[in-house]
Amino acid sequence: MVKKDKIDEELYKKASINDLILFALFMLEEEEKEASFEKLTKKCFELFPKVFALSDRQKWPDTRKLDRPLRALRNYGFITGSPQSIFKLTQKGKKRALKITEDFRQGKLL
Repeated sequence: MVKKDKIDEELYKKASINDLILFALFMLEEEEKEASFEKLTKKCFELFPKVFALSDRQKWPDTRKLDRPLRALRNYGFITGSPQSIFKLTQKGKKRALKITEDFRQGKLL
């Protein structure tokens, strides 16, 4: 598995925000943690701080960066859930998350 703190910044900055969110959600599920909006925000920020930080406060996550992508991922059938409940990957989402994981492991550009 990809080490969560060893993803190359140059690699993840080239990935789509949707793929980064799917990967973070996959990691939470692998850790057997429920993916509330707050936990997912934290995981995205921990894994990909340059993408999910506030523009003027780099040490804080920006929840607005998850809002629209989460709705899009739900509309595409990759996830279920809402900010008021918990998020889960669908089978289609798991398949995509596994591909993203493999790309990170191999150092491929997404």
